[in-house]
Amino acid sequence: MKSEKLILLTLILFIFSCNEKEKRKDWQPVANGIWKYTVGTEEKLNPLKAADAKPNLEKLKSFPSIEFPFAKDLINITKENHKTFIRLPLDDEEQIYGFGLQFKNINHRSKIYNLRVDHYGGRDNGRTHAPVPFYVSSKGYGVLINSASYITAYVGSSVRIDSRNKPPVYDRNTDKNWDPQPKSDVVELLIPAENVEIIVFNAETTLDVVRKYNLYCGGGYLPPKWGLGFTYRTHTLYSSVEVENEVQEFKKNGFPLDFIGLEPGWMNRSYPCSYEWDEERFPNPEEFVKRLLNKGVKTNLWINPYIAPKAKLHEKMLPYAGSHSVWNGIVPDYTMEAPRKLFIDFYKKNQLDIGVSGLKIDEVDGYDNWLWPDLATFPSGVSAEKMRQIYGLLLQDMVADLYHENNRRTYGLVRASNAGAAHLPFVLYNDYYNHRDFITALINSGFSGLLWTPEVRQSATGEEWLRRMQSVCFSPMAMINAWSSGTKPWSYPEVYKEVKEVALLRMQLLPYIYSTFADYHFNGTPPIRPMQLLGNFSMKEISVKGDLDDTENPYEMALKNELKDQYMFGENILVAPVFTGETFRNVVLPKGKWYDFYSGEFAGEDEIIQVEAKLEEIPLFVKDGGIIPMIAPDLHAPQKDEDLPLEIKYYGKAPGSFLLYDDDGETFNYEKGDFSWTRLKVENSETQNGELEKIEGEYFGYSDISWKFMTK
Repeated sequence: MKSEKLILLTLILFIFSCNEKEKRKDWQPVANGIWKYTVGTEEKLNPLKAADAKPNLEKLKSFPSIEFPFAKDLINITKENHKTFIRLPLDDEEQIYGFGLQFKNINHRSKIYNLRVDHYGGRDNGRTHAPVPFYVSSKGYGVLINSASYITAYVGSSVRIDSRNKPPVYDRNTDKNWDPQPKSDVVELLIPAENVEIIVFNAETTLDVVRKYNLYCGGGYLPPKWGLGFTYRTHTLYSSVEVENEVQEFKKNGFPLDFIGLEPGWMNRSYPCSYEWDEERFPNPEEFVKRLLNKGVKTNLWINPYIAPKAKLHEKMLPYAGSHSVWNGIVPDYTMEAPRKLFIDFYKKNQLDIGVSGLKIDEVDGYDNWLWPDLATFPSGVSAEKMRQIYGLLLQDMVADLYHENNRRTYGLVRASNAGAAHLPFVLYNDYYNHRDFITALINSGFSGLLWTPEVRQSATGEEWLRRMQSVCFSPMAMINAWSSGTKPWSYPEVYKEVKEVALLRMQLLPYIYSTFADYHFNGTPPIRPMQLLGNFSMKEISVKGDLDDTENPYEMALKNELKDQYMFGENILVAPVFTGETFRNVVLPKGKWYDFYSGEFAGEDEIIQVEAKLEEIPLFVKDGGIIPMIAPDLHAPQKDEDLPLEIKYYGKAPGSFLLYDDDGETFNYEKGDFSWTRLKVENSETQNGELEKIEGEYFGYSDISWKFMTK
């Protein structure tokens, strides 16, 4: 009898241990407005560790003190069957943004996301290139689940029977207020792990929440000046001769070019890869790279991480490879120091030391039937699931460290990322190709510490080519990716004049863009700012009922009217892209007066305006008192120690100021204080005078300062 009772007691204890509410702990303060909570023990590997994200605590502590954003007794954390369940409160009017690189929606309330690194398949379901488990509330707080596991997020989509704010119950047969999606008062997250880190951010504004998140990830990356110029990726099998001919064609046509991308054909084998130069197409790679550098053009190389059996690296890497291959190539376990060193030493000798300026890291994002399966094993013991979630981060960090050690800034492309990536020198891209969705993704990137390029590849018409080119020139990387199509900027001669003009405008704006990225680095301010982050943005998101249809919309679902086609590029410029076929578009102007970028004329104030979709212009607007520093149009970004005339444009009539940043544009010497901040300001527009006030540092690559008052 005693033994039976003992067995029963053991069983009860086992069940209790498998369904246990997390014992109440204190939320540990990290900095002003940031708290951390660890479920279980600290994970050995999570996204922030994989990205080697080091919080800028000094800057974070400069934010004012603020209380925890919601009542702690409304947070519920439970462990069951080796899984963690997290429940966080949600108020009735809250909107939820973030969750990484999503392409269809800005407001994610009432959505379910299975956050998993994958190739984007055309639906916002969480499987995407950068499924960052960080969300931002319109109430001014943010939550990061710092876990490398797959995460399922029920974003106000689940209604509990013990809800503190139960939604009304309607009878669909008789009540027009019946809603197929009753409003939930919780965000619920499922993490298939026992050890999870939760970080909560709170601030006085939603923008400051995003700033804090970016600073917690180390601050945004400050690209080299050449990285913010224009880039072109050549056809996949081009030889050194063909690449140099391409560069010459850019110069002949007067089109800017700062770095050129070589696709898989630079290697003697790819899919899987060797990382070795092809001797026929590139007989002397060192001289080739030098010749391009002498022409003011940097070189960027395509790779994917899967190493071919006949590659020189293969045998050395084999002991550190996972159990499964990808495209018949081994998958190195870069959580281990030995394979990291093998790759770094090889890349340094064969690419970096001869002058290669960066990488495009492809195919680290998925398609389940291509990538390693979840049952794969790796020598380090890291699970296949976690390896998938962080592999893009590991590669980015490895390359970033190498260039930093050599005091050379780099700027490249990557197909997979995650939390903690803000400080890494890579811009996301993919194979999907919907112009409207590219702009939505660009806006979403601003919530999640990511950089995204709506790259241009090819187009059905000249108009589409121009509209895509106009958009990409107001993004973190202005790029044509012609790896397959072979298209050139001038491939559509009917719009080449306009295409060239917007590319040169990008080059003129480099002082403004570079200062914007400096703000990202030092202060965490995203260079692409969603309208929802503006404190003076007053348009309320509304929902309208879709037409009831027994096939397309059987539940008469509400359709959200989201503002997902305009954004702020830096502090002062509002960008409103135009899409093919549009003869006009609506633009939502925030509070305050706004002025047309091109003419300086008053455009409106706290209203929705309709603008003509001129072929030659992407609609741009500048806020009252906005200051835009510009240089003369050139084919290359400013070089180290180059002294350039600076024209400063001022818009409107209100007092305004802008912090202009400068450094050598190539090295990390700014970390040692070799940089400058200069305040450009106008106190009284009537005097038609502007002032320069040195704030910090000495490095300043501009001269012959002139002011242009745009508003008459």
